[in-house]
Order: sequence, then structure tokens, then C-alpha cells
Amino acid sequence: MQIDHSSSVPLHYQVEELLRKLIKEERYINGEPLPKEVDLSKLLGVARNTVRQATNKLVYENAIVRKKGVGSFVAPNSLSTKLDKWSSFTEEMTQLGVQLKNYGIKVSLVKADSDLARTLNIKEGKEVLELVRLRGDEEGPFVLFYSYFHPRVGLTTDEDFSEPLYKILESKYATRAVTSQEEIKAIVADDHLAKKLRTPVNSPLLSRVRRVLDPGNRIIEYNLCYYRSDKFTYTIDIHRNQ
Repeated sequence: MQIDHSSSVPLHYQVEELLRKLIKEERYINGEPLPKEVDLSKLLGVARNTVRQATNKLVYENAIVRKKGVGSFVAPNSLSTKLDKWSSFTEEMTQLGVQLKNYGIKVSLVKADSDLARTLNIKEGKEVLELVRLRGDEEGPFVLFYSYFHPRVGLTTDEDFSEPLYKILESKYATRAVTSQEEIKAIVADDHLAKKLRTPVNSPLLSRVRRVLDPGNRIIEYNLCYYRSDKFTYTIDIHRNQ
């Protein structure tokens, strides 16, 4: 472990990136305490406050938990993804070292109601492809997706939707997703969502509405996502204009 003291990248950010790599190591995932802040500061040649600043960021993201008098540990059952860039969910989880499991995939053609028709800018009653996916890890499902695709894409029900979605769109349908417009809010699980996600009724969930656009700013996909908040965290880095 080392950092570049001559780099223009802030020290606390370099330490943060080192910690992100560290918490993916099997021994720490399995419960071994992370190195103490005082030891890290000596090892890296930085102030202890610099290490604390980096650690605080990961604690805020629920990637690390502190236990008073014991030490810091990798947070159990917590996944974090950033909003500064986006990719397919499969790619995001692969980058985090998570082996995804499909608990259910359902594909069908449905008639667009007034709200969906307005969102996709199509006529009400027109058939669209609906893709419902329940996904998680070995411990159980933690996210439920409902996706609706604009008819112009030409997506059919015959595809293998266990594969990364945006790779399918680009390689087989010449449709490239470049922009994601997102709305995120906290909700509570109703009976349906609680049953699907195996969580108590009224437990907290993250709800995300995503509109995926092509290079011409035309909508490709309208996506409704529901995440178990005890298993998933969204983070965002915001840079101040100079």
C-alpha cells in the first residue's frame, strides 16, 4: 500500500481509493478488522486526520462500520454505487465483486396506459415490451426492476435477458444508451414489494425512476427500480465549480 505524495490528487482521496480496494479483500469481507487509522497513517506517511477523512466517507456510504473499542469492519450486506457515471447493473455489480443471481425474469408485451404512453411518447394502447427482473446475491434478492422499451428499439421477447441489457441493445439492435435521467426517493414496502424483496411490510426501500436516452436524446427505456435500503446505497460526488 502506498500513495503518491507528488501527485495533484488530494491525499485523502488517494487514501479513500486504497481503502476501497482494501475492503474488497476476502479476509476483510469475512470479518477481519481493518487496519487501525494510526497504523495506516504511519504506513502511508500521512496525517491521521487524512485517514479519518477518507474513512468517514466510507462510513457515510455504509461500506465500513465502526465498533467502539473494537475497530472498523467491512459493513455486512451493503453495496454502494455512484451516480457520477452509470452502466448496466450487471457491470456495476461485477466491478464491486458481487456475483449476481437472477431470482426471476419475466418478459411480456403489454399495452401502454396513459402515463407510460406519455413517457415513451407513443399512442396509448400501443404494445411495448415489459421486462421484470428480480435480482440479488446468494443471500437473497435486493432489487426489483420494471423496464419498458420504446417500440422503435425493436427489442423482442426472445432475448436472453440474463445477459447485460445495454450490451444486447447495442450489439443486436444498434441502440446506444448514453444518458440516464434519474429520480430517487425513499419509500416503504407495500405488500407486493415486501413479498418480492423478502423484507417486512413498511420496511424502507429506495425507489428509482430512470429514463434512458440515446445520442439523439430519444427515450429508449423507462425503468422503475426498487432496492432494499439495508442492502444497497447510492452515493454521489459533487464537484464545486471553480
